[in-house]
Amino acid sequence: MSYGSRREYFQTQGPRYRRASRRGKKRILDEGCALFGLHRKSLIRAFAGRPRGGAKRRGRKRRYAEATLAPLKRVWLAAQQPCGKRLKAAVRIWVRSYERRYGALAPEVRGQLLAMSASSIDRLLAPVRARRRKGLSATRTVRHIEGQIPIRTHFQEVDGPGYFEADTVAHCGTSLAGAFLWSLTFTDIWSGWTENRAVWNRGARQVVDRIRDIEDTLAFDIEGFDSDNGSEFLNRHLLAYFRQRPVPVEFTRSRPYRKNDNAHVEQKQWTHVRQLLGYERFADRRLVAWVNDLYRHEWRALQNFFLPTMRLVSKRREGGHLRRRHSAPRTPYERLLDSPRVSQEGKEQLRREFQRLDPFALHQAIETKLRAIFRRVRKTSQRVEKTLRAA
Repeated sequence: MSYGSRREYFQTQGPRYRRASRRGKKRILDEGCALFGLHRKSLIRAFAGRPRGGAKRRGRKRRYAEATLAPLKRVWLAAQQPCGKRLKAAVRIWVRSYERRYGALAPEVRGQLLAMSASSIDRLLAPVRARRRKGLSATRTVRHIEGQIPIRTHFQEVDGPGYFEADTVAHCGTSLAGAFLWSLTFTDIWSGWTENRAVWNRGARQVVDRIRDIEDTLAFDIEGFDSDNGSEFLNRHLLAYFRQRPVPVEFTRSRPYRKNDNAHVEQKQWTHVRQLLGYERFADRRLVAWVNDLYRHEWRALQNFFLPTMRLVSKRREGGHLRRRHSAPRTPYERLLDSPRVSQEGKEQLRREFQRLDPFALHQAIETKLRAIFRRVRKTSQRVEKTLRAA
């Protein structure tokens, strides 16, 4: 039977079915099952005149209208697409800047935005999340320095800011051959405060210069420094820099081939470097100054003052499961303000900087600088490809 004939049958038999008694409806359904081979529920919907799936949406009514989703998505994109738990904590910091830039929110919209749960945020933003790929490992050790630097496997005794983990990311594209830009990442274990800098070819003196530059901007002192076994860190220049001072810095290293020893900074490599610059090859030396300008100003301010992070509080094994408990999401800035080991002068320095910042302005400046950086990257790639074709 054609589709048109079937529809005509349902249109003519529908009124008959709706007027029939319970026994009559059963007889009509038996007849329909024999004619079309359909399930009884499908026939009931067809005779009742309801579209497939039902005319009415089942379940609870939608709570969040588009007026609430629009500012949520805008904050999420400007905040570098965090998870629901971190975004929930970020909204309370960003909402005032949002209203200054885009106008006041209606009271019910503002209330819904601040009351929305982390699971609701994740569900509403799930369709627009993206996946990324992994990069290459480029750690090369220096044997004659290893014996002078002790191994550290964890930071359980850290109870305040000042203890840093460090690592590097190679912006080499698909090949480690030749010269290219590297990103240095330094993260404070206790607060999550993270600084990034760019260097050309991992020169030991450049690394020391970048660490000196970072120390000048910090509101607290470096007390401990832990790195992997790469030659950019295990060298006499950095060893002398940390040990030849009135109060030496505790310099340690992780075990070879044990990335989890540096789990804090490894996680920041993804959120602070790869999500920002991706996996392209940065083979133009002029990009070092451009990337450092982005790292030193807008990027560090956005990440440390406006993007909440979670800290691992405890970890225990129950049978075959590992139970982890994390702290409530807070920004590194908020943690430093609560620390008694940060001086009042340092806290005032942080408060003054925070008051001058607008997260949406930072986001726009980051996008502008990234466009310029990637235009230069593309031009360099095209020039290299042209040279290779000519050869």
